[in-house]
Amino acid sequence: MAERVNNFPPLPQFMRIKPCFYHNIEEEIPAPHMQLVRKVYILWMMYSGTLCMNVISCIAWWAGGGGATNFGYSLLWVILFSPCSYTCWFRPLYKAFRADSSFNFMSFFFIFFLQCVFAIIQTIGIPGWGTCGWMATVMFFSYNVGSAIVMLITTLLLTVVTVLMGLVLLRVHRLYRGGGGSFEHAKEEWSSGMWKNAPVREVGFNAVSTAQGPTLPQYPAAVPSYPDDTSHW
Repeated sequence: MAERVNNFPPLPQFMRIKPCFYHNIEEEIPAPHMQLVRKVYILWMMYSGTLCMNVISCIAWWAGGGGATNFGYSLLWVILFSPCSYTCWFRPLYKAFRADSSFNFMSFFFIFFLQCVFAIIQTIGIPGWGTCGWMATVMFFSYNVGSAIVMLITTLLLTVVTVLMGLVLLRVHRLYRGGGGSFEHAKEEWSSGMWKNAPVREVGFNAVSTAQGPTLPQYPAAVPSYPDDTSHW
């Protein structure tokens, strides 16, 4: 049986640190949900890029007369939330669609809801919290217009990302509930231990992949069959 080598995050070969995850949407995600998972992945990249832009905006904020505290917090947010957002809410969604796991769906809903709340706080932009949101940007226009314009770019990006996060949360929840998923399914997976037996559940998939090349996993019949994701958002 061929072993799938971790390929994410893509790191140079000379580094001693190796990738932690196997990421292949085309191979592992069922075709009806491939587009949705790909969009959520793009959303994660947008959020990470926005956090990087927030660092630049906080430098402009600092240069225009703002405090250094915002710059320090902006570095903390990009270092903390870029990898954690991938691990804590994108991977559960990825595994949920890959193996029809109600437990991973519930993990995604819980963590991604907290992510949406934090994104709203970042968009508001409370001064001293390290994000160039609306409150901080509008207030700074009276101090330094040039810095405030740079801050406005991050504010607009945060607003777009926050709105898209809300749409994703609603879309995935409607898809999950439409397929008959519920909290009871997640509790059954937890009590039976199926949530941590993903390699066992994917033995058939790996065997077929070895013999016939990349294909889609065979899902257990006891798990809800989610409707096709044909709508646009």
